Amino acid sequence: MTEKPRLTHIGKEGKAKMVDIGEKHESRREAVAEAYVSMSQETLELITDGLLPKGDVFSISRIAGVMAAKKTPELIPLCHPIRIDSIDVDFEVNHEENKVRIVSRVSATEKTGVEMEALTSVAVAGLAFYDMCKSVERQVEIRNIRLIEKRGGKSGVFIRR
Repeated sequence: MTEKPRLTHIGKEGKAKMVDIGEKHESRREAVAEAYVSMSQETLELITDGLLPKGDVFSISRIAGVMAAKKTPELIPLCHPIRIDSIDVDFEVNHEENKVRIVSRVSATEKTGVEMEALTSVAVAGLAFYDMCKSVERQVEIRNIRLIEKRGGKSGVFIRR
């Protein structure tokens, strides 16, 4: 008979709890997450030509992504506050498919990983992107928020295939 997996965020009484990481050792942690923002060709052209009425969508979304990563423990229950070493938010424009890929890379030397920070970063960067575009198009979509890779800690390396 196989043993049931232990739920790390549930205490003996069945209540939610923050995992104790006090005995863990610090190590270098890195995570990369992505999200896609799809829109019409016209909206993408306004963005890339710098003609979007609200301004520079890339700058605002980048700042939103950085701020979101820093605020992750305030947004995601049971997430540990950590000292982030770096946050890098970038964009890749795909004119053929009328979409923009948002990529966030987060690193820290800590006792716990930075996957949630990277994921929160791309999610909020995508929301800021939508907010900047909604005056010209309401059909903008944020899709495929996901972890691409992570390094460090007990579980080692994960790379999405």
